[in-house]
Amino acid sequence: MHPTQNDLVKILFRFHSSVLDEETSETLWAKTIDEKNGHYQLDNIPFYAPLVACDDVVWAVLDEREHMLTYRGTLLPSGNSTVQVVMMKKTEEAAAVRAVFSEMGCESEGMGNGYFVMCIPAWLNYAPVKLKLDQLSASGLLDYAEPLLSDNHRY
Repeated sequence: MHPTQNDLVKILFRFHSSVLDEETSETLWAKTIDEKNGHYQLDNIPFYAPLVACDDVVWAVLDEREHMLTYRGTLLPSGNSTVQVVMMKKTEEAAAVRAVFSEMGCESEGMGNGYFVMCIPAWLNYAPVKLKLDQLSASGLLDYAEPLLSDNHRY
């Protein structure tokens, strides 16, 4: 059963964006594992936050200055990977492309028609996904980045 937003907490991630060349932030939903010790499991795919993936167990504490739970570290990596995809032409093709990767076993979350992120599950063979990403990139349809590629998906 997928938790409702009432069962989730938001965690703030602050990081340096190499794309924007500035400090930036993102909030992610997480399930509470152990509130007393600050252990939470990420429940969505990071759009920008590097070095974390969906289902990672993280440590977060209430930051008085931020007035919210704030990421302090990853306790248990899920083995999932995160891939960011930018459509080179802002078209409705993004939905079709996302459907192709969904059929391959990769969940995604989108932002408009031009950008989406995918979670590559730890158990999934990344080779066919990478091949399809490379083919679509070579065709000029999209470009992509791998901000977190787990050991399960490295060659």
